[in-house]
Amino acid sequence: MDLVTPDVGLLFWTFISFAVLFFILKKFAWKHIVGAVDSREKSILDALAAAENAKKEMENLTADNERILKEARAERETLIKEARDLKNKMISDAKEEAKATADNMITKAQEAINNEKKSAMAELKNQVASLSVEIAEKVVKEELSNKDKQLKLVEDMLDDATLN
Repeated sequence: MDLVTPDVGLLFWTFISFAVLFFILKKFAWKHIVGAVDSREKSILDALAAAENAKKEMENLTADNERILKEARAERETLIKEARDLKNKMISDAKEEAKATADNMITKAQEAINNEKKSAMAELKNQVASLSVEIAEKVVKEELSNKDKQLKLVEDMLDDATLN
């Protein structure tokens, strides 16, 4: 049982050793230990605050990124819409220009056809008149070659002139 119940002398010297050690530690090391613990506590609190600030900044950056992405998407949609509108306008302008050109070409072609038709009709009239005159000359020459026929022709003409 000696192990369980300590001797009074052992307790005395243990207490004295503890008191001397406590005094020495308090005199020389206590300020350094407490300063180290305080500085460690301060650095931990600063690290926690920095982590919290970093977390808030990350949330702000994430929100900013989302906002920027939304703006970029909206701008992209606007640009795509403008491009589509421009494409449609260019196509419709090209169609209108092609239609106007085609109408102009058709009008010019119709005018050319009408001019050619009038020219052909005039030439045909001239040829018909020329042929008629030639035929009339031949008929009149033959009719006028004989004196009796000439007199009969003059009388017929006079009869026709008086009847009208």
